[in-house]
Amino acid sequence: MSTHKISVTINGTVHEAEVASRLLLVHLIRDDLRMTGTHIGCDTTHCGACTILLDGEPVKSCTVLAVQADGKEIMTVEGLAQNGELHPLQEGFWEEHGLQCGFCTPGMLITSYALLQRNPNPDEGDIRQAISGNLCRCTGYVNIIKSVQHAAAKMGE
Repeated sequence: MSTHKISVTINGTVHEAEVASRLLLVHLIRDDLRMTGTHIGCDTTHCGACTILLDGEPVKSCTVLAVQADGKEIMTVEGLAQNGELHPLQEGFWEEHGLQCGFCTPGMLITSYALLQRNPNPDEGDIRQAISGNLCRCTGYVNIIKSVQHAAAKMGE
């Protein structure tokens, strides 16, 4: 089996690894680097639980080979909180009850973060469109939308 030495920056920290050609990025993040906030849901790109930012763009890490991430910047859900303080999105999900079982939450948070980076004041339609690739089987999405609106308002203060 062919292996490759790669270097990725995850949440500001450089990680070097020797990876198999077929290793998925989600498995590098979770299994090799032990950052388990990124969830594995379906392995078919349908659920979005494994969403991360790759060079600032949300991607489903179950569809990216680890070798494709060589030299790139990655942000996982662990990168949202800074200096022990929750990110406004995390606060929003807490305050507005945007999670129930929590399985989809990491992907929802990262997708919503990317949305707020490019549109700091999204309307409900913008939020629905942004999270349309992330499935939630518990909440019905209403409180997730409220959570993102809460974060947008807080970030706009």
